Amino acid sequence: MNLEYSHKPNYFLNAQLLINHIVGYIKKHPDATNAIFDLRDIYELFRQDLASTTTNLEGILNIADEYAVDTLNGDQKIISAYKVDAENNSLLIDFNQDALQALKDGKNFIAPDATIQQ
Repeated sequence: MNLEYSHKPNYFLNAQLLINHIVGYIKKHPDATNAIFDLRDIYELFRQDLASTTTNLEGILNIADEYAVDTLNGDQKIISAYKVDAENNSLLIDFNQDALQALKDGKNFIAPDATIQQ
C-alpha cells in the first residue's frame, strides 16, 4: 500500500486571509497607522498551520505586501513595511498612508496576480 500525500502551502490564500484580517483591523481602528499582531492570532488565522506561521511567513508576507489600493496618486501598496519580532512573538506592520485613507473611504484592495511569480 502506497500513501501519497503532500502538504503544499497556499501562500496566496494565506496572504488573502492576512489582508482581510488587516482590512478588518483598519475598520475597527480607523486612527491606526500601524499594527502589531500576536503570532498566536496569525496561527489561528492560518487555521493552525504552524509552517505558515513560522517557516513560510516571510513568503506569505512578500505576497501580502503586493496588495494595493487605487488612490488619487495611483495604485498604492497597503503595507509599507513589516517585521517579524520573534523575541516578542509578534508581527509589526506599517501602513501606507494613502492606501490606508483609500481603504477608509471604502475602496477595495487590488490583489496581486497569482500567475506571476516574483
